[in-house]
Amino acid sequence: MRGATGRMLCDLAEELAQKGWAVTVISSGSDKFDDKIIEDVRVVRVKGAERLSGTFSYMIVWFRMLVMALRSDRHDIVVSMSDPPLIIVAGGIVSKFKKSRHINWCQDLYPDVLPALGIKFPEIFMRLFKASRVKAMKKCDKIITCGKYMSQNIVDDGVYESKVAAVSNWPDNELTETKASSFNYVSDKNTKPDNVRPFDKQIKTKKRFRVLYSGNIGLANSVDTILEAAILLDNQDSDIEFVFVGDGARFDHIAEKRSFMALDNIRLLPYQPASNIRDMMESGDVHLITMNDAALGCIVPCKIYSAMAVARPCIFIGPKKSEIADIISDYGSGLVVAQGDAKNLVNALLHFRNSSEAWFDAHHGAIKARKAFTPSVSIGEWIGYADQVIKQSNIRNSISILPLSGEVGDVV
Repeated sequence: MRGATGRMLCDLAEELAQKGWAVTVISSGSDKFDDKIIEDVRVVRVKGAERLSGTFSYMIVWFRMLVMALRSDRHDIVVSMSDPPLIIVAGGIVSKFKKSRHINWCQDLYPDVLPALGIKFPEIFMRLFKASRVKAMKKCDKIITCGKYMSQNIVDDGVYESKVAAVSNWPDNELTETKASSFNYVSDKNTKPDNVRPFDKQIKTKKRFRVLYSGNIGLANSVDTILEAAILLDNQDSDIEFVFVGDGARFDHIAEKRSFMALDNIRLLPYQPASNIRDMMESGDVHLITMNDAALGCIVPCKIYSAMAVARPCIFIGPKKSEIADIISDYGSGLVVAQGDAKNLVNALLHFRNSSEAWFDAHHGAIKARKAFTPSVSIGEWIGYADQVIKQSNIRNSISILPLSGEVGDVV
C-alpha cells in the first residue's frame, strides 16, 4: 500500500460521493487511476512526476494544478491539501475566483517541517513561506489537521482557534473490514491460544520474533536508533528480526547499513499489494513508529493506526509529548523510546519478546484503541465539518479537492 494521504483521500472522496456530493479531484502523476477505486468521483490529472523532487518541479505542478482548478466548473467547497507546498494558496485563489468556500486538510505543516527533513532555506525565504501559509490559513473557512499538536501550532501562528479542528487519520480499510480477531489473554508463555497463528504461518522463513516497520521511510522518520538496536541484537545472536516494508528517502540508507555491517537480522521488502496487507501487518509481533523530534506538531505518522487495526503492540521512537506517544500512553498499547536511545529500544523489544504478559497487555490496549480510530469515525467527523461549512453558507453539496501530487493513483 502506497501513499497514506492518497489512500485516505480515496476513502474520503468515495464516502462523499456515496452521500451525494459531486466530487472532483485534481492531482498530478501518471494517468493510471482505476475508476473502480473511487466510484462516482471525477479525477483530473495534470502532467507531473509521481514522485516530485526539486523546487522547480513542485512549482510547475503547483501552477498547473492552479490553472486546471480555475478552468474547471465551480464547486461549492474547495479543499486544499499539503503537497505541493503552499497548495493552500492556490486553493485560496480558486475559492476567491469561484466564490467557493475553502477547507484546508493539513497533513504536513510547511515550512515548519522542513528542518526535520534536513532541508535548509535562507531565513528570509522561510519567513516569507510561513507568512504566506499563515495568511492563507486565516482566510480559510475551516482547517482540518491530523492532530492536536499540529492544531496548536496553527493557533499559535495567529489563526482563530474556532477555525481549526483535529480529525485523526485512519488505517487501511483492508485492515478493518474483516476478521480483526482478538487473542485470548494468556499469562503462561507456554500456553498458546488457538487463534494465535504459529510464527511459521506468518510469512516467516524462520521462527523469529518480527519487528515490523511498514510504510514510507521518509526524511522525518529517523531510523538510526533502529539500526543501532539491530547491531546490538545481532551481536547478541538474538532471534529478533527487523523487517522494513515500503520505500522512501531512508530506504537505501538502511540497505547500505545492512550490507556494510553484514546484518543478518534486517530484511527489506517492497510495498505490498492490497491483498497482502493484512497478512503482512499481522506478521509483525511488534510494530515500530519513528519521528524526528523536530517534526512535532508538523506531521503525525499514520503507521500507528495500521498497527492498532491488527492489534499489535507498538514502540514509538520519538518525543514523549506527541500525538503518537499520547495514544500509546492512553490505551497502554506499547512503549515510547527517545530518539538516539538504542539500548532502551533493545530493552523494550526484549520486554515484549520475553514476557507474554507484557505482550498481551499491549495487545489488549491496541484492541481498545482500534475501536476509537476507525475510517467510519474519522471520515464521519471530517464530513461533519464540511456540513457545517455548507450550513453556514446555504450552498449545495459539491466539492473540488487539490490533493498532494501523484498520490491519488498510488493506492496499491
